[in-house]
Amino acid sequence: MPAFAHAVALGYGHVELDVHLTADGKVVVHHDPTLTRMFGVDRAVADVTMADLATIRSRGGATVPLLDEVLHSFPRLKVNIEAKADAVAAPLAEVIRRADALGRVGVGAFDPGRTAALRAALGPGLCWSPAHWGVARLWARGWGLPLPASFPVVQVPLKWKGIRVVTPRFVRAAHRRGIQVQVWTVNESAQMSALLDMGVDGLMTDRPTLLRQVLEQRGQWSGAG
Repeated sequence: MPAFAHAVALGYGHVELDVHLTADGKVVVHHDPTLTRMFGVDRAVADVTMADLATIRSRGGATVPLLDEVLHSFPRLKVNIEAKADAVAAPLAEVIRRADALGRVGVGAFDPGRTAALRAALGPGLCWSPAHWGVARLWARGWGLPLPASFPVVQVPLKWKGIRVVTPRFVRAAHRRGIQVQVWTVNESAQMSALLDMGVDGLMTDRPTLLRQVLEQRGQWSGAG
């Protein structure tokens, strides 16, 4: 929660987060499958209950929040959600419906089955990004191969297994089809500037203050974005 509050205080209107399912079926915001790195507790999120999580704090005093809590605490924030496990897809769809948040969330997953389950549950109004195969199809289209590529946004790393993914050609291929390009995880100012020069539509970063500085220097900072 402190990270989201910090982003809002800086003037951002979009955040990215990851969700897992607890042992008692709660959708919680946490990146890793375990609590080891952030909390020093060698347990999987899927093996603990929400009551257990309430007693676990990071060195800075933070806890693992419910997705419900994030959506209700920041009602104007647009949220990009990555479903980190198969079991979380159906409960995630229910949380989004219950919070009436369909119009301000986007979803994605490394596994295409999770994305398909969310699309089936939430309908055509859902903003979603494809898994690896969808990105590969778009990348192929950039080289002139006639493969289908139809989705609203792609969220991609700068490189994948040593192959440069985000190039001017890739961005142009996406934009010709009305597809936004969002890149993760970009933490260096030179990379931020290079990607903005290519015309990417969004950058995911662990350094929101630095990104704001880069955007301000370029005259591109507008806030709430």
